[in-house]
Parts: sequence; C-alpha cells; structure tokens
Amino acid sequence: MGKIIFYEDRAFRGRCHERSSNHSNLQAYFSRCNSIRVESGSWMVYERPNYLGGQYYLRPGDYSDYQHWMGLSDAIQSCRLIPAHSSTHRIRLYEREDQKGQMVELSDDCPSLYDRFQLTEVPSISVLEGCWILYEMANFRGRQFLLRPGQYGRFPDWGAADARAGSLRRVLDLY
Repeated sequence: MGKIIFYEDRAFRGRCHERSSNHSNLQAYFSRCNSIRVESGSWMVYERPNYLGGQYYLRPGDYSDYQHWMGLSDAIQSCRLIPAHSSTHRIRLYEREDQKGQMVELSDDCPSLYDRFQLTEVPSISVLEGCWILYEMANFRGRQFLLRPGQYGRFPDWGAADARAGSLRRVLDLY
C-alpha cells in the first residue's frame, strides 16, 4: 500500500489531503497543490481529473513545491498508485502504429533512445512486463508518461500529443 499527502501551500503548509489509493478527481479536497510528501509507494500525479493532462512520476520523498516534481503549475487533480512489480521488465517499441514495422525490445533503463536505437519517435508500444515511464527527452527529462502492461497502438493511448520519445525508465520501487 502507498501513501501520499498533498498540501495546498509550499513547504508542506496549508490544508492537506492524504491518499493511499487511486483517485480520479481530487478537486473536492483542495483547489491547488504546491507541495507533496510521498511516504510510500510510487505515484503518478496528473494535472487534470480522470488521469489526464501532464503526468509526474513521484518516488518516496518530499517535494516542497511543484517545481521539485517538474510541474508547470500548482494543478494536481488526480493520482494513481503505481503497482509494485518484481524484478522483470520488458517493453517493445515499434516504428509504426499498431505494433507494426521494425521492433526493438528493452528490459532495462534507456537514457537515450536515439543513442541506442536512433529513435526520436515511437508510434506504438507493447508493455510486456512491469511499469515504465516514457520521457519526451533524453536523460529522463521532459514530459512523462506512465506505461502499464498492455498495448499502446498510437501515442494518444498513453496520453501524448505526439510520438516524441527520448528515454525510458523502469518503475522499480517496491514498498
């Protein structure tokens, strides 16, 4: 089980709301979120209700203002606990939509998809094992997208506006 605490003001001040499970609409509990404390588990927090908008991956720790989790604003309106997973991770990246064309498979973190495979875009993905975070840019920077086991035939399936992809990281946090 995980635990995350949202605070309206920076430095863990103001009204707070605690969660230990997914929640699709946090608007009823607070109007803004300027700091977060993750006590256990790995979480994705979203700028909009229903797990939409900008996504931010948070590991256990203190985030004293939204810039510490790479946020662009104080809007956090839904959250999802990322399930703990054993040590095996596998993901397949395809050169065309709907899992077509050339494919590469990964089982470890990749700080630069371009350096390793000459990829700057990934039109479709199959997550075979584990959860992954896809980053828009190399070295785990830029927009983040949670990829859980399943098929992603097109980039909107994982919440992206385009197929840009720079790096991938396995979610390893066990709690």
